[in-house]
Amino acid sequence: MKKVVVLGAGSWGTALSMVLSGKGYEVFLWEFLKEKAEEIEKTRENKKFLPSIKLNDNIHVVNDKEDILKDIEYVVCSVPSQVLRSVVKEFIPQLTKNHIIINTAKGLEMSTGLRLSEVLKEELPKEYHDNIVVLSGPTHAEEVAVGLPTTIVASGKLEIAKKVQELFNCENFRVYASEDMIGVEIGGAVKNCLAIGAGIADGMGFGDNTKAALITRGIAEIIRYGKANGAKEITFSGLSGIGDLIVTCASKHSRNRHVGEMLGKGKSLEEILSEMVMIAEGVPTVKAVYTNAKKLNVSMPIIEGIYSVLYENVDGRQVVVDLMNRASKEEFY
Repeated sequence: MKKVVVLGAGSWGTALSMVLSGKGYEVFLWEFLKEKAEEIEKTRENKKFLPSIKLNDNIHVVNDKEDILKDIEYVVCSVPSQVLRSVVKEFIPQLTKNHIIINTAKGLEMSTGLRLSEVLKEELPKEYHDNIVVLSGPTHAEEVAVGLPTTIVASGKLEIAKKVQELFNCENFRVYASEDMIGVEIGGAVKNCLAIGAGIADGMGFGDNTKAALITRGIAEIIRYGKANGAKEITFSGLSGIGDLIVTCASKHSRNRHVGEMLGKGKSLEEILSEMVMIAEGVPTVKAVYTNAKKLNVSMPIIEGIYSVLYENVDGRQVVVDLMNRASKEEFY
């Protein structure tokens, strides 16, 4: 029986463990809090992040790190983007160049502006770099965990990405392979920022026309930003671009859209985040994208507007007025 380690027992790590265990693999789901690991292992339910989902018997929830990667080929990292670096550091002594490292978080490191594969490459020896794969796409853990049909992209060196494709591919979880890791990561990161904007529009009572405009012009900003960072434009027409943007801007499951909606209804960011169980990756990522775009001289007016709401206390309605009254231009340029 193939063994897989999943680092991070949040909603996404738990859902991916269900996919892998459903294929008959033995899954070791690592949770950094000992008490929580023991509770999930005993009750067979992740009550905090995925209540009512009974874990498969071949999922072992553990807290002990010692020798956890022994005889393991695949290491799935499902921890929040802002702690990925610190968590990976804990496991470096166990890693070898034979391990395939799969990152599933979507975001940029706020302190450096780096994509998460770049974070991993800073921490891992160079000979490990080709074994890094990104898994991203329009996926909500709540739906994946119960087996609803889902598609996703595995991106990295094609030979290794296809191994990850084979690892996860099953009847209800279809995986595509891509070599454009830059594009896949940027699509997954920036869509979280735009989902906050979609939520703000929802919270202020705007309609479908507004959301369609935000999604369409938002993908234009993702493309500009992606190309400036070396991504392929075609990637953003796929699952990790427009696909992920649509689901995150529209879904009731989207925590980033929820943050925006509460902002649009007048709550403060501090209040919203304090009430949330899960992490909204878009909040720190907005700051990283905004800063990087300025350095690269990339026009991202929607991102700038969302940044001003989050970090400069600008009223969302004023942002909409400013966006709608920008100088006229051709749609494609």
